[in-house]
Amino acid sequence: CALVYITPAINAVVPFDLATFNLLSACIVVGIMIIPMVSSISEDAMSAVPDSLRQAGYGLGATKFDVSTSVVVPSAVSGIVSAFILALSRAIGETMAVAIASGSRSVLRNPLDPSAYLGPNSPITAQMINLALGDISARGPAYHAMFALGLTLFVVTLLMNLISDRIAQRYREVYQ
Repeated sequence: CALVYITPAINAVVPFDLATFNLLSACIVVGIMIIPMVSSISEDAMSAVPDSLRQAGYGLGATKFDVSTSVVVPSAVSGIVSAFILALSRAIGETMAVAIASGSRSVLRNPLDPSAYLGPNSPITAQMINLALGDISARGPAYHAMFALGLTLFVVTLLMNLISDRIAQRYREVYQ
């Protein structure tokens, strides 16, 4: 999808030349992939707000928009923030879309430099794939590097999930 649709669409819009394999297309594809997760979990959080709160807002003369923005969203903020953090942790662990779209080359660039997103790059998942394609011995440096990269992804994802859980607990409101 990134190589066939997104990269040519970006090339048609921007004045500079974008490489076939680039990190910008990979970022866009992963962003599109996490939209259903964010929308589904956020919708569940907003539908869990009791109807009595909505009816109270309507009883005070508020419009649907006012009730949605002033009552429903603030009441569901813990679920909405948790949805974003969980989707971000999914995006961090996304492997194949990033590996294919970014080119899986061993090129490390400064992420603060905007031009780094216009060419091939080497995300952690791509490095894991490159290591796995070679001949790996059980105690060799490639084995240890792959294990360390996987452990790093696991720890980052675990931290994101813990942060999400902490935010959900802090802002959770219990209705009766």
